Amino acid sequence: MTFEAKVKTQTDRPRGEGTSAPGHSAGWLLQHLEYLLVPVVLGLGLFVWDRLVVWQGYPPFILPAPAVVFRKFLLTLQDGTLVRHGLVTLLEVLLGLALGLSLAFVLGYWLGKHRGAERLLSPYIVASQSVPIVAIAPLLVIWFGSGLLSKVLVCGLITFFPTLVSTMVGIRNVDRDLYDLMRSLRASRWQIFRLLELPAALPIIFGGLKLSVILAVVGAVVGEFSGADVGLGFLINLARGVLDTPLMFVAVIALILLAQLLYLGVSLLESYCLRWQRAA
Repeated sequence: MTFEAKVKTQTDRPRGEGTSAPGHSAGWLLQHLEYLLVPVVLGLGLFVWDRLVVWQGYPPFILPAPAVVFRKFLLTLQDGTLVRHGLVTLLEVLLGLALGLSLAFVLGYWLGKHRGAERLLSPYIVASQSVPIVAIAPLLVIWFGSGLLSKVLVCGLITFFPTLVSTMVGIRNVDRDLYDLMRSLRASRWQIFRLLELPAALPIIFGGLKLSVILAVVGAVVGEFSGADVGLGFLINLARGVLDTPLMFVAVIALILLAQLLYLGVSLLESYCLRWQRAA
């Protein structure tokens, strides 16, 4: 076989053919390295935490050992305390997200299409966001009571601005030539929104959504700190009052898991809605 024939044989070979199994396994490990490192990092962190408690001899009300926290987690899970408070916080977060994101998307789309309105309203929007949420939450509790409504409003306020900005930026980044193309095809306003503006803006909008779901958990806790009789934030306040540090750790870990699950849900939704990008 001539040299040219050998080269043609190698280039015509289907991609991946002839790849050894060890090489394929190494490539898979490198591709999913971030997932494989999670249990390693968690295990190392728990080991360092446990050794620190043993080395310094901390009492449980200062720094409980991981085993103590785990036993407290099982106890609160069995008696329903963690589930009851966690579900209330989850409900506050979801309702707050529904309120804040819907208003932010509608207003962000309108401001993205009308620059004059954006210049007129942006100083007031920025001013409203410059006030710390911890200062607004007590006022909302006073005005609307310590029930569900005040927590939903806090979550809605804290999630509003990131989605508003990302929606405005996403709408304004749509290619003007594509607008001309859609108009030349006699597309309606709804068709332009559904087939052009929304798909083009979604990658940027999802960036704001990912930040908003994390902030929603923070907003729920801030609202519960200001006044509540149920919720994970209330559970932290209760544990702090009786120096039950293991219970505080359980509530904080539950909040972290809740935020991670919400972030994962948005990431999966993003992967589904933007699957056309991978296909392209």
